[in-house]
Amino acid sequence: MSTCVFIQIRCRPGTTYKVAEAITLREIHSELYSTSGDFDLMMKAYIPSDKDVGVYINDNLLDIEGIERSLTTMTFKVF
Repeated sequence: MSTCVFIQIRCRPGTTYKVAEAITLREIHSELYSTSGDFDLMMKAYIPSDKDVGVYINDNLLDIEGIERSLTTMTFKVF
C-alpha cells in the first residue's frame, strides 16, 4: 500500500510554470494545483510503500530547478 502525501511547493519568482511542467514530465504526482498564499503549488502524490518518503521526495522532486522550499503533509486514514 502506498503513502499519500500532500506537498506544498514554493518556487523562486517567475519559475512556477516551469516547475509545474517539470513535475508533470516526471509523472510523480496524482494531482498538481497552483495555489495562493505562502506556497505556489500543491501536489498530491502516492509514495510506494517500499520507499522512504523523505528520500523519495528529495530524489524525485526537490532537485527541480526553481523550487525554493517545500512542506510535506503525510496522511494516515481516509474517511
